[in-house]
Amino acid sequence: MIACFGLLTGLHAQTPPTVVHGPAQLPGKGLAQHDFLYAGESHNRRIFIVRKGQIVWSYDDPAGRGEVSDAVMLSNGNILFAHQFGVTEITPDKKVVWNYEPPAGHEVHTAIPIGTDHVLYIQNGDPAILRVVNIVTGKTEREFNLATKQPVSVHGQFRHARLTTQGTLLVAHMDLSKVVEYDSTGKELASYPADVPWGVTPLPGGNILITDRHGVREITHSGNAVWTFSTVDAPGYALPNMQQAWRLPNGNTVVDNWSSEWNPSPESGPGTVQAIELTPAKQIVWALREWEPPANLGPATTIQFLDEPSAPENVHFGEIR
Repeated sequence: MIACFGLLTGLHAQTPPTVVHGPAQLPGKGLAQHDFLYAGESHNRRIFIVRKGQIVWSYDDPAGRGEVSDAVMLSNGNILFAHQFGVTEITPDKKVVWNYEPPAGHEVHTAIPIGTDHVLYIQNGDPAILRVVNIVTGKTEREFNLATKQPVSVHGQFRHARLTTQGTLLVAHMDLSKVVEYDSTGKELASYPADVPWGVTPLPGGNILITDRHGVREITHSGNAVWTFSTVDAPGYALPNMQQAWRLPNGNTVVDNWSSEWNPSPESGPGTVQAIELTPAKQIVWALREWEPPANLGPATTIQFLDEPSAPENVHFGEIR
């Protein structure tokens, strides 16, 4: 199962012994392959920053609840992250800049910075709500409902949404098995079928990467697949739970592989390969498997590559910037 549907937060299963999956000798340079921010659905809600092969910053919240489903570092070093029962922005020294806790019975698994003053997030629930908040004034500046298949089944409604360069929003509707593009008024512009889509990534040229139960596919805006990847393309690797995909400047694609600390199994527990980097021809040139101290990264849910300076907050949602 791709997503951790129906998990009971706080009831942590005993972690089984680490089982090594994939080749004993992995391609690439391990932690030194890229600089990156890494976060996953671990018991302690961990976030790491890796530079030049070393963990240079880390955050954890072992006393909290939920799971880190989304995280991004802004150009000023602040980190915005969604952690199921809240959305928080912290400074590099871990001071809270802004925090939001949804009402009981609701969850938040994705959050996007818009400039330094706005945050867009989706609140799973009945109803599910897309909301843009000015975190300086506290004012909600945009809000509309999103359709769901099972309004009372909150956990499995949404994970990731991403803004395009055109100022529209791509939303992965997990329980409706489709990816939908919306404008800033909530109008549906396009819809693409997907089997429980977890991740969606707009590409600079207008194409879209979608990750679902079958793997990853790159589609055009008209919905035609121009590149696909599935487990059959990676013999020798156990990749049962692919969640997100990212296109690097060199044209390669990185795919993460989620593993569960709540309901672990030998196939998808500690020891799994956490991410792989593929060439356009699907040659694996890097695989990440870091489960032992001093670099136990834990489960992989979201990765932000930091090889080049970037400003992920330089986006807009319609007229909201």
